[in-house]
Amino acid sequence: MNGPDLSLPLIRPLLIDPVIRRLVELTPKARKLIDGKNFANLATLMPDGSPQVTPVWIDRDGDIILVNTAEGRQKPKNLARDPRVALDIFDQSDPYTWTQIRGRMVEMTKEGAEDHIDKMAKKYIGKEKYPWRQPGQDRILIKIQAEHISN
Repeated sequence: MNGPDLSLPLIRPLLIDPVIRRLVELTPKARKLIDGKNFANLATLMPDGSPQVTPVWIDRDGDIILVNTAEGRQKPKNLARDPRVALDIFDQSDPYTWTQIRGRMVEMTKEGAEDHIDKMAKKYIGKEKYPWRQPGQDRILIKIQAEHISN
């Protein structure tokens, strides 16, 4: 069985789905956790339906959640096939303060991804530039819309 053709641009515009989904705004608690220097665990689905979970740096643009990754990694492969995600974000200073978000990837793009990973390096490790760039490796910005939030 062949997987998705990942040589195509990794862009998925927001699609109007025949199933009406309840899109939700981020809660003040979710915004505070995302805006802070907190890690998230991002779950995507493997081809066999099993979960794949990765710790990630996290950001937002309004109510759209942003995660940065690199081309060739499992996350974008999984999301190209199935856009459903779950995120768990907890306060680094108090892991009992957390939020869980279920939603969908609404776009994957290379546009702005290089600048964004530098922004994340500044936020998380205090570096002006992301120090672990690999030659020839393109960054991908994943945009996620929340459908359910629990605290």
